[in-house]
Formats: sequence, structure tokens, C-alpha cells
Amino acid sequence: MSAIRTSGLVKDYGSVHALRGLDLDVASGEVLGFLGPNGAGKTTTIRILLDLIRRTAGTVEVLGQDPRTAGPQLRSRIGYLPGEPALPPTLTGAEYLGYLASLRGGAPRLDDLVRRFGVELRRPIRTLSRGNKQKIALVQAFMHAPELYVLDEPTSGLDPLLQQEFRTLVAEVAGDGATVFLSSHVLAEVEQLTRRVAIVRSGRVVDVDDIAGLRARAGQEVELTFAAPVDAALVDLPGVSDVHVDGATVRLLLHGEPDALLRAVAPRHVTRIRAEDRELEDIFLDLYREGAA
Repeated sequence: MSAIRTSGLVKDYGSVHALRGLDLDVASGEVLGFLGPNGAGKTTTIRILLDLIRRTAGTVEVLGQDPRTAGPQLRSRIGYLPGEPALPPTLTGAEYLGYLASLRGGAPRLDDLVRRFGVELRRPIRTLSRGNKQKIALVQAFMHAPELYVLDEPTSGLDPLLQQEFRTLVAEVAGDGATVFLSSHVLAEVEQLTRRVAIVRSGRVVDVDDIAGLRARAGQEVELTFAAPVDAALVDLPGVSDVHVDGATVRLLLHGEPDALLRAVAPRHVTRIRAEDRELEDIFLDLYREGAA
């Protein structure tokens, strides 16, 4: 069963097309990374999923229901952490979280989360630092143990130790069978937490793959050093791109197995080979550049 499914999702703001037919399918129980540059449509998608704004066209299902008609009953099953939390400035952390707990009919994880994240409960929220406000926003998303977590830049403002605690928390709720829909610019975090990512650009999902598949497609950066200068034609091969020749040194990007490349350079005197896997960020940036082009 899908926890989130959209088909042909469109959102227009007058002449501005925020979403242009976005198709997305998040399986129940999975942790999916939702990636894209600013303005790609990530936050618009999230707000439609929660019925904070209404779609122009297309269909949406969240936990098997249409968020436009399902109302508070559906939203009680979701934990939402917005990218820019709007917390009530005059309330203390204890007052705010207590109020939400009463609305939701309980918060079984509240005390544990307050302890784990060192949440400041006694001071008015307006006096807190960005990091302390983020802790409160994070706790309110998790404290009622929902079925679905929709998290937009969840570790913004948190120090490295609390970022690691957050990753542990996500692993725990995923282990309990919850679904996590994670939008983040911290690609290392996405890589640690998710098995699949959906990349959105210009209002459409342009790629969905698992992390291993993305890494394989990212390829390797290879540097070959020869005993004498060589010509770029030597490595004009399928799967080889971005070739740069500097005298006896050749740098290139290799996709796929290196067998053909090694056979091509074997007749020459190779003095050194260096190969490094590219990171997830590299393929992410490649997709951005393609979109810009």
C-alpha cells in the first residue's frame, strides 16, 4: 500500500506554475528522500499533502485518503515538521507542547523526546535560539507516534550531536513501521537515512532511484598518468565523458565497468591510476545542471 501517492499534480499561482504534473509514490513503511533545489516544488508538494493549500489539478492520496476531504482525522495520523516552524512566541515550550498533546488526545513519546533533545520548556518561545525552537518543532512532530512523518529540513539549526540523535529517532520510527517523507538539503543525511530518493525539478519528479543505483550512475572520477603525453582520442570510449588532458595526465568520468578503458590504455606506459567513487551530491548537481541547460 502507498502511504503517499500523487498523479499529475499541478499547482498554479496565476501565471507561475509551481507543480507541472508531479507523480510520486511513497510505499507504506519506507523512508523516502525528497530532493530538489529551492523553487523546485518541494514545499508546495508538502503543503498540498497536508491540505494547507489546494491543488489546481491532479490527484492526491495520503494514507489512502484525499487530504482535501479527510479533515482532522487524517491529519491526526501525520507528524509534520515545516521548514520554517511558526511557533507561538508568548507560550513556553511546556505550554505549547501540552496544548498540542491535549488536542491530539495524548503524546506517548513526549517525555522521552524532551529528555533526548534537551528541550527548553520553561522559557517563552520568543526568547529561544533557533536551535532550541527547532527542538520544540521536532518534538511536536514525533510526540504522538503518528503513522506518517512529513519532515521539511528537519535538522536545520541543530548541532551535530542532535543531528545524530535525530537520525537515530528516524531509524526507530521506521523500524516500528512508520513512513517517513524527508525533504532535506543535507545530502549526507538523506544518504544515511533513506533507501530511495525522488528528485524534483521545475515542478516534476525527474528521477526516482535507490541510493545504490544513484551511486552506480554517478560513476567514478579517474585520473591516469602516462610516461609520455597522450591524446584525448585514446579514451574516446562509451561510458567515458568529461575528458581533460594535461600533457601526460588524463582526467575523466567513467560510468560502468572499467574493462574497456583499461584495455584501451594498456598499450601505453601507464605510471599511475587513481579512481574515486563520486558522491550522491555529484549526480544531484548533474541533474540541476541539466535542468538549467
